Amino acid sequence: MKRSLLRPLAFASLVANAALIVTGAAVRLTKSGLGCPTWPRCTETSYTTTAEMGVHGVIEFGNRLLTFVLAAIALACFVAALRERPRRRSLVLLALAVGLGIPGQGVIGGITVLTDLNPWVVGLHFLLSMALVAGAYALWKRAGEGDGPARSLVPGPLRTLARLTALVSAAVIVLGVVVTGSGPHAGDADAKRNGLDPATVSQAHADLVFLLIGLSVALWFALRAVGAPAAAVRAAGVLVLVELGQGLIGFVQYFTQLPVLLVGAHMLGAALVWIATLAALRSLRVRPAVADPEPPSDATPASPQPVAAAR
Repeated sequence: MKRSLLRPLAFASLVANAALIVTGAAVRLTKSGLGCPTWPRCTETSYTTTAEMGVHGVIEFGNRLLTFVLAAIALACFVAALRERPRRRSLVLLALAVGLGIPGQGVIGGITVLTDLNPWVVGLHFLLSMALVAGAYALWKRAGEGDGPARSLVPGPLRTLARLTALVSAAVIVLGVVVTGSGPHAGDADAKRNGLDPATVSQAHADLVFLLIGLSVALWFALRAVGAPAAAVRAAGVLVLVELGQGLIGFVQYFTQLPVLLVGAHMLGAALVWIATLAALRSLRVRPAVADPEPPSDATPASPQPVAAAR
């Protein structure tokens, strides 16, 4: 049987979208947010960076180029989904959704530049990246599943706990965007901040992180208690470990005045926490392949051949 290219392509899309979060952080942390001061061109007369733009122009333009890589991978995923035999509608729709998100990301990035790095638009740019990570992850996992009805592996209350954990994880990410918009790393020395008190929103963010870790630990213990499949217990355990690592980075960066390397690591950690959250949630159910229908049997059994009489 010919192996499908969709699953490795979907994994490549997941990695590339996570990488875009890191390169976007690099743009902001190196104060290169306006390295290309206009959009869609880099300057008024050139679509590419020029020597006069210096290193900031190179960094910002490099981040823009990554969008084309994402678009190429997304297109390849869509074509691969169309070529699946039998064609699976869910895969085509997921690949299409991720693909349409790429130009949307480019447009929001352009608005970010044209509004001189408005912190709310910058935050929306980041959140769309997280949505694309979720879409790419769903495509990757779905490509390895069957088309049968989803079957839960754990009792209903545990599914509710997992959904609540995922909801709080999303809230932590959103509030983290607000914290970022109040802090010093704006992407340009003259960019405005959102005007909120950094200490207050950071405390609210930390409170949500503690809630998230508590829910994740509870999920891990509960899965062990009911004898859930090992993969589900492992996914919940990985989520707890990733959250603890991310929490440690966040704690250290806050009390060391936000050094850029730690802030960059924290941005990567946010993507990893989100992926681990999605993995834990998805590990609680399985979707088997649709059973092939029994082939119609309209052939009549062959009549036994008469045995020649011995002479």
